[in-house]
Amino acid sequence: GGVGGGMKFLSKIELGRVLRKNPTPAEKFFWSKVGRKQIHNLRIQRQYIISHSNIMGKESFFIVDFYCHTKKLIIELDGGVHHQQGEYDEARTKILEKLGLRVIRFCNADVLNNWSDVEFVLKKELGNFDPPRPSLEREGDNP
Repeated sequence: GGVGGGMKFLSKIELGRVLRKNPTPAEKFFWSKVGRKQIHNLRIQRQYIISHSNIMGKESFFIVDFYCHTKKLIIELDGGVHHQQGEYDEARTKILEKLGLRVIRFCNADVLNNWSDVEFVLKKELGNFDPPRPSLEREGDNP
């Protein structure tokens, strides 16, 4: 998703709301395919706010296109603007990964024109990497 000018004075909650109400065609299509727990019965959220501390130690945040909390997976849809901001995206991804999150990216054209390929990768990513579960077996449980 892209953020246009003139929004810099909105709170992060208001900004997330504006972005949700103004999706790109690819975001709208993607949401029609993943919303309402359509993939592996997992909840995916749109324009999700992720807070972090910036390099100066100040509270900062990113708004990611889509997020699955259960799998700690961020899904970003990249349009033309992302080709010019590759370094920013790389730095942002590193910060998100340090927070224990995974980031995958799809280009808008693939979402709109190659949905079966996108869906295959998405199902694979959302089906794998279960968070570690505590073992149910404890010492002394087995005779």
